[in-house]
Amino acid sequence: MSLKYSSQKIRQYAHNHARILKVNTPHGEFLTPAFMPVGTYAVVNTMMPQDLKASGTQIILGGNTYHMLSQPGMKVIEALGGMHQMMQWFGPMLTDSGGYQVFSLSKNKKLCKIDEEGAHFSHPHTGQKLHLTPQTSIEAQKIIGADIIMAFDQCTPDVADETLVREVMERTHRWLLMSKELHDKQPLSAYGQHQALFGIIQGGRFKQLREESARFVADLDLEGIAVGGESIGYNMPQTVETIDWIRDSLGEDKVRYSMGVGLSPQDLLDVVAAGMDIFDCVAPTRNARHGGLYHGSVVKEGHWLRFESEFENHRLSIGKSVYAGDDTPILGNCSCSTCQQYSRGYLHHLFKQKSIAYHALACVHNVHVMQETCKAMRALIAE
Repeated sequence: MSLKYSSQKIRQYAHNHARILKVNTPHGEFLTPAFMPVGTYAVVNTMMPQDLKASGTQIILGGNTYHMLSQPGMKVIEALGGMHQMMQWFGPMLTDSGGYQVFSLSKNKKLCKIDEEGAHFSHPHTGQKLHLTPQTSIEAQKIIGADIIMAFDQCTPDVADETLVREVMERTHRWLLMSKELHDKQPLSAYGQHQALFGIIQGGRFKQLREESARFVADLDLEGIAVGGESIGYNMPQTVETIDWIRDSLGEDKVRYSMGVGLSPQDLLDVVAAGMDIFDCVAPTRNARHGGLYHGSVVKEGHWLRFESEFENHRLSIGKSVYAGDDTPILGNCSCSTCQQYSRGYLHHLFKQKSIAYHALACVHNVHVMQETCKAMRALIAE
C-alpha cells in the first residue's frame, strides 16, 4: 500500500506567523519552509538530481502540465514510468495544472481561447492543438505522477476590474469542484501512489474576493491550499498583503503554497513571516543563466531575518569586466560546490564564452543560496 500524504505543524514561531510543518509523501518527507526549484520541461535547468540534493533541495516542481502535454506527451511519460523515473529524482515533487499558461498565452487570442470548459491552445512553436480542462489537467497530472497536484485554475491578471476578477474566481471555483470530483474518484497516480490535491485561491487585488475565495477553497477540506494570481511573487507588497487578508481562513496543519515566489532570497523571508510554507520560482536559475548571482547573507534583525547584500537586487553581475581577474569565490562564506572550487574570474570567462558549464555552476550557487535561506528560517523557528 502506498504511503499517503500527510502534513502536521510541529513548530510555531512566537514572534510572527512563521512555522515548521512536517510533510510526508510517497517519495519521502520534507520540512517547511521549503523552496522548490522549477523543472518546467522535466529538468531543473542544467541541474542533475545530485546537484539538487547537494544544494539542500527537499522538493521540486517537476514538469509543467501544459508543456508536458505538448512535449514529450503523456504516452511517452507513462511509458518511461512517470516524472520521478524520467528525471531520476526520487524525492517529493509537486506539479502544476497548466493554469498559468491559460493566463499568459490567452493574451494572444490566436494561441489560447478560454471558455467555460477550459482553454484551447495552439502551441506557439509547433502549432499543436491542446485542450486543457479540469479533466485533462488532472488526468495528465496522474500520469506525471507528482506527489502534490494542483486543481486547474485561471490565473487572475493584476489590471482586471472587479467584475472580471469575480468571473475568473468563480470559474476557478467551478473548475476546482470538477478537479476534486475527478481526484476523489481516483486519488492515486497512474503508478498506484497517493497524490495530494491543492486548490488555488484567486481574487486578484480585491480583499473581499480574496477572502471569499479563501473560504471557498478551505471549506473543501483539500490536502493543501495555494495562493495564485499574477501579483503573487511579482508584486511583493501586494503578495504579503494578500496573505494577511486570508491567513486566518487557511487552517493550521495544511501546507500553504505561495505560487511563483522566489525572485530574491528576501521574498522567501517575507512570505514565511506572513505564514506561508512552500514556494517556487524560475528566477534563481534564470537569473543565474543571465549573469545574476545571489550575493549576501541572512542576518537576524529584531525577531526575524533579513537578506543583507551590498548589491542591488541582492545579485552580483558576473558579466562585468571588474570580475575578469578576480580570484575570489562568488560569495566568501558560501558552501556550494561552485564557490568551493571556482573563482569569479573563471565564471566571468565562462559567462562571456556563453558556456553551458557556466550555466550549471551558476545555477548550483543560486539554488544553494535559496535553500540556505530556508535552512536559516527553519533553524530560527526551531529555537
